[in-house]
Amino acid sequence: MSQFLLHIETCTKMCSVALSENGKLIDFIENDADNYIHGEYLTVFIEDILAKNKLIPNQLAGVSFSSGPGSYTGLRIGLSVAKGLCFALSIPLISVSTLKILACLGKEKYPNSTLVPMLDARRNEVYCEIFDSKLKSIKPLSADILDETSYQSFEPFVYFGDGAGKMSSQWEHRKITFDASIKLSAVGQVAMAFEKFNKNEFEDVAYFTPLYLKEFATGGGK
Repeated sequence: MSQFLLHIETCTKMCSVALSENGKLIDFIENDADNYIHGEYLTVFIEDILAKNKLIPNQLAGVSFSSGPGSYTGLRIGLSVAKGLCFALSIPLISVSTLKILACLGKEKYPNSTLVPMLDARRNEVYCEIFDSKLKSIKPLSADILDETSYQSFEPFVYFGDGAGKMSSQWEHRKITFDASIKLSAVGQVAMAFEKFNKNEFEDVAYFTPLYLKEFATGGGK
């Protein structure tokens, strides 16, 4: 029996949805715009990806959601849409760690490297969790203010994500690699979401909240 899962990613400016069948990616739609387009395009992307693959919402077995940290507004929009679908269809909500999603995408390109995914938290601050080559967390998730020697004890490593570029010039002489091509995407949720689906590791649709990590600050669109 086919188990179709919808995957939603709205933690950064990337607005991304993916569709999987039994843990295998079958399609995705995304747009990495200069501003936050989630409120305008997220539901359109979901409608389009289902129509393109000749599916109706009732055929979905569950919805996965990138649970944060990230953009406060993006997280709220993404979770609202995910919860709405889960309520309406009586299907489970699955949360997936945002930094681990990004790490999974990095591992595809750098399978034997220490992985340092970063999300922008304004100025010289990032949300960061560090993973070894087997995707085991070796530095817990935290909001970190970066300087020239940050994460030195983890070298050599690969760093990426929308918070990484701000340090590329300051870190250019270190034994590390910056890869701007690795970006957060719903595609990175597929394997972990299907594993959680099979283990019945679901969230309470009524009460689940994203991991904001920091208090919301007005202004700046975050």
